[in-house]
Amino acid sequence: MSVILDPIKMWEELHKIPELAMQEVKTSAYVAKTLQELGIETQTGIGGTTGVLGVIKGAEPGPVVMLRADMDALPFTIDGKECAIHACGHDSHTAMLLAAASRLKDKVKKGTLKLLFQPAEESIAGALEMIKAGVVDDVDYALGAHIRPIQDVAAGKICPAVNHTASNTLQVVVQGRSAHAARPHLGVNAIDVACAIVQGTQNMWFNPTNIWSMKCTQFHADQGATNSIPEKAVITFDCRAQTNPIMKDFRDRFAKLVQGTAEAYGATATISELGFCPAAEYDEDFKQMVAESIVRTQGEDALAPACGGGGEDFHYYKMHKPTMKAAYFGLGVGATPGLHAATMHFDPQYLPMGVDVMVDVVERLIG
Repeated sequence: MSVILDPIKMWEELHKIPELAMQEVKTSAYVAKTLQELGIETQTGIGGTTGVLGVIKGAEPGPVVMLRADMDALPFTIDGKECAIHACGHDSHTAMLLAAASRLKDKVKKGTLKLLFQPAEESIAGALEMIKAGVVDDVDYALGAHIRPIQDVAAGKICPAVNHTASNTLQVVVQGRSAHAARPHLGVNAIDVACAIVQGTQNMWFNPTNIWSMKCTQFHADQGATNSIPEKAVITFDCRAQTNPIMKDFRDRFAKLVQGTAEAYGATATISELGFCPAAEYDEDFKQMVAESIVRTQGEDALAPACGGGGEDFHYYKMHKPTMKAAYFGLGVGATPGLHAATMHFDPQYLPMGVDVMVDVVERLIG
């Protein structure tokens, strides 16, 4: 008799062992042990990381479908002590995928089902490592999911697409020339140049019907003495864009603005990318299938409109293999006060709803 796992029970167990990106040793061991006990082919140490892959093969030829869950927790400093907390719900994603695996292990009739438990989503490194390991090279459909805060999706509702934006963290180092504050004409004040760059970004405009933002989030300049003009300034920008083409346009224009402004002041500037995460690119037919599965398993009232939400390295998979169909749904669980808050909590009673959707999509594709 097949064992059907309870996602709520597993979430309770996983929630007690939060681990940071690329350090998910206990979590991956828990996942591997669970998959093996289900009799599912299990691969560990994917790409030299803590990634785990379960594989279920059907007897007939067919497409390769991948369900993906992330495993890592977030770092916090509480009362002066560093710790890891599952403040983004990745423990619930892992639990839902394990529960789906228990229900699907004997139902894959054609093709192949891949169950990917990915490390390091929070550091935007895990998906890239899975890609390097070749995990998605043969994948035809990739489906991900994330619990949503109460601000995005009401508890007990599911949106068929989480429209993550592209996010980019850019650092600019301005190199001017130091001088005595009484003789400013002998130097190039890096603060003046940096301020001009920040102001210039506020005057960059794109189509107002699109979603985008750019803001300076860090600014550092100090020559050491209050009467010395600083020769160096470091500024950091957080940039968001609705689509990948908009982000590329921003990057190109930003580079010209930075270099042109620095040159006008007689300074130099270098731009470094500290982090990048692509925007969501979904296939409408696959997204519609997910919406239908939500209705099929939970009823019409459970279907919520597509929702927004930060960034996700899941979208590197589609970027790597554009022919692969991708979709990613959002599960309303009443998460409050918000994701990434140390006190984030939610009602786990809704986790089986996410499992139902995963199972239904897979059964329709390769069952």
